[in-house]
Amino acid sequence: MIRALVQFEPIDLAATLAAVEGSGSGAVASFSGFVREDDGVRELALEHYPGMTEAVLHALAEEAVARWQLHAVAVVHRVGPMAPGERIVLVATAAPHRHAALEACAFLIDRLKTDAPFWKRERREEGARWVAARDGDAGAADRWR
Repeated sequence: MIRALVQFEPIDLAATLAAVEGSGSGAVASFSGFVREDDGVRELALEHYPGMTEAVLHALAEEAVARWQLHAVAVVHRVGPMAPGERIVLVATAAPHRHAALEACAFLIDRLKTDAPFWKRERREEGARWVAARDGDAGAADRWR
């Protein structure tokens, strides 16, 4: 089971994890990313390339399934405006054993940071600005290539 979604609505953590946990696996690993309140961020708005973004998320999930023989994968990413503390992304992987589930989860979040076509804009008291990729993101993704 692969679930790769891009949505404006808040991510339903319980429903997403329940779907992955119901795969009969021995281990489920998950990662949730949240809007940080770094340096006075009041809002984070994400834009994406519809159709292409979902295809990239699905392709990454398929690669993870093939590499780690996963039973289930969920990659759910939000777009639109979000406030500090809101969940932006949820990645969950189910595998026969914990090592595969943990590795696949790390692979997915690292690769999604660099490969998925998302654009971020932060709004602060002094105005809005586009957010560049962090220096370490490319290096984290490269370790999986």
